[in-house]
Amino acid sequence: MSAGDARAVEFAAPRDVEVIDIPVPTPGPGEVLVETTLSAVSAGTELLVYRGDLDRQTVADEELAALNGDFSYPLRYGYSVVGTVASVGDGVDPVWEGRTVFGFNPHESHFLADPNDLHPVPDGLTPETAALFANAETAVNFALDGAPRIGERVAVFGQGVVGLLTTAIIARSAAETVVAVEPRDRRRELAADLGADRTVDPTDVDAAGVVRDLTGGADLAVELSGRPETLEVAVESTRFDGRVLVGSWYGTKRAELGFGDHFHRDRVTVTSSQVSSIAPELRGRWDRERRRETAWRELERLATDRRIGDRLVTDRVPVGDAPAAYRRLAADDADTLQVLFTY
Repeated sequence: MSAGDARAVEFAAPRDVEVIDIPVPTPGPGEVLVETTLSAVSAGTELLVYRGDLDRQTVADEELAALNGDFSYPLRYGYSVVGTVASVGDGVDPVWEGRTVFGFNPHESHFLADPNDLHPVPDGLTPETAALFANAETAVNFALDGAPRIGERVAVFGQGVVGLLTTAIIARSAAETVVAVEPRDRRRELAADLGADRTVDPTDVDAAGVVRDLTGGADLAVELSGRPETLEVAVESTRFDGRVLVGSWYGTKRAELGFGDHFHRDRVTVTSSQVSSIAPELRGRWDRERRRETAWRELERLATDRRIGDRLVTDRVPVGDAPAAYRRLAADDADTLQVLFTY
């Protein structure tokens, strides 16, 4: 095959996305060639890349082989691809050929991978639902780090794809109450359908006060809005010795925050959580393999019980229209939730 047979999404500069032709690679020894069916846009992180809101010297992800560069332009980014193994190189078990797999790879129509870096999609799971796997693993990580105890009250701020998955997973934990805070009507409806006991529209209200009224003060607040100013609201929503888990990646975005008397006197703890690593206190019992097995089980359960793929996927976009898709996401279209590129 020659150049032009394959395509890739490339961030050429801030707010400048191109779909470029690339040659279809040939698998070498120990490699397989994956032909992409679809890839999921992780709106929170990818909009940081699109807008230029990341330090360009930051390593994209040291744990993923396909993302071992930094955020200097031009770059290819993304980490949720579902496709079929089209061919295998020398030394690879032929059983891989024809398998439907998930890969942590940028938006490309064809890519090479070590089979050890791929994840066979469980039988019965659609490619659309399987494309949510990376976000499901992130949600599992938040649940592990937040560790809601029996009888605790939890508030989840932000009900994008990761927020909704986190709400759904924590809702079946030992927590007594889960409150979802989100300004968009449809996302609050989805949060309630996925297990939130109460929902709060933070528009034109004291959201922290409403959460405190509903919970008596949250034991755990999970901040997933992507807005640094929401962190102060999350802190103010907690009770004495409350915990705030920050899963948002703010990049270079800044906001004026005022952590006043409540934060200082009530011993509120603010902790970051990020899926690239396992919390130190869990590493004796948890590793990435166990966490990923858990994420697949949670995704299968949500697909069976809640039709999660049908509910979260709002846009299926031919990859050639990727520039328009990012413009729509950046415009904060209220109807857009999960965007999938099709190939």
